[in-house]
Amino acid sequence: MPMSRHKPILALCLVVTTLFASVTSVLAVEVETAKKVVKPPKAAPIIGLETASELKNRFRIDHMVDNMTLLVEREYGSAPVVIVLPDGSKWYANRHPETVKWVDGITGDIIYIESPMPGPWQLVGKVVPGSTLKKLSKLEIEVQPLPQPLFQGEQVKIVAQLMGDAQRVRMPGLDFLVEWTAHFVSKHRAGDENFAAGDIIVGSYKDNGEDYDEKPDDGVFTSNLNVKQPWGDYEFVVQARNNVFERQISFPFRLSPRPINLEVITPDDPLTGQWKIMLHVDSAVLQLAETHFSFELVGPAGLQLPLTVNGLTEPDSELDLPTVTEFGSYRIKGFVATTTITGREIVLDLPELFFNLIQPPEPPPSAEELAAVAAQKAAEEEELAKKDAMFWIITINAILLVLGVVGLIVWRKRQSLAQALAAAELRLLEEASANPAAAPSLDEIDLTMPDEADKDR
Repeated sequence: MPMSRHKPILALCLVVTTLFASVTSVLAVEVETAKKVVKPPKAAPIIGLETASELKNRFRIDHMVDNMTLLVEREYGSAPVVIVLPDGSKWYANRHPETVKWVDGITGDIIYIESPMPGPWQLVGKVVPGSTLKKLSKLEIEVQPLPQPLFQGEQVKIVAQLMGDAQRVRMPGLDFLVEWTAHFVSKHRAGDENFAAGDIIVGSYKDNGEDYDEKPDDGVFTSNLNVKQPWGDYEFVVQARNNVFERQISFPFRLSPRPINLEVITPDDPLTGQWKIMLHVDSAVLQLAETHFSFELVGPAGLQLPLTVNGLTEPDSELDLPTVTEFGSYRIKGFVATTTITGREIVLDLPELFFNLIQPPEPPPSAEELAAVAAQKAAEEEELAKKDAMFWIITINAILLVLGVVGLIVWRKRQSLAQALAAAELRLLEEASANPAAAPSLDEIDLTMPDEADKDR
């Protein structure tokens, strides 16, 4: 009976407990839903410098930046940009603090800034629409190492990149803003051919789409190295620099001797014999079956003949040259495409070869020819002697004639003078005998010849 009295109470408690649990579950679901729906407000997005062109060439520098390098792409041929600092001051390409380094080209600017002022910055200039501005805190160069073994005269394609914050820097006109220089620096080891070679500038790197460079302005700089240098151990030094930065990287390598030697074989009779080229290939380095030669024979009168050798069977082989008949100098130039024993395919420029086809001297003259030449010479000398004798006869006769005419004239004048003196003396004597007192003395008589004018009177 007592248990029956408490049943209504127990039922009521069970109902209350069930109702409380349901309410608690509903509240828990609502709270969880509220947590999912209600989210904290988002922070303002950070605008990177790469999208600064979308904000009218504005960007922001925070207080944690110690230094940076700006790469600005401008319209071709436009003036350098003007930088407006957060405090309103301006920097120009030709007027800026000493802590700023600036290089400008026809397509862009590279600007290095030490301890930049935190805050909003702005660029004023003809920045290419849609282009990206790059802010770099670390600049370095990455250079592909030289292959080993590297042979003299080998045609090599080696690339390098300018890296900014571990990313390749790419910008139109960058080839004009960065100067690359490649050096071979001899290690001066005794016995090497380059013992006294010193520092040799062997080329540069270009991003202009020419020679070995595949595509212009892609940020991949390709070398045009001249490896026709003395063999031996070197240090390969690459420098990239401008007014803003200078970076250098180096590593050792060995330039090996060319594994192919050539020489011209002169025939016993150069006029009728066969000229040849002896090919010496180091079979311990190169695969003979995959060694292919290509030559060009250049000679007088515009001669240009191609010569090829496809594959070899012996380390020492002879190549017959075409028959040459024109006298003069001949030049042989070419290259070889081959594969090393290790499987690396290479192309080598071969040293030029030269030979001369000289015209033989003419045979000595016979006795009859010598006699004829002597007779001809004697006749010429006799004719020359006759001409000389005639010349002197005419000359002497002319001189004698002139002297005779001059002597005749002098004799005539002397005769006239003597006659005048005699006539004057006779006249004086006559006057003296007629008038002895008035007769003039001989010293007072004018013995000069009368002038023609006096005669006319």
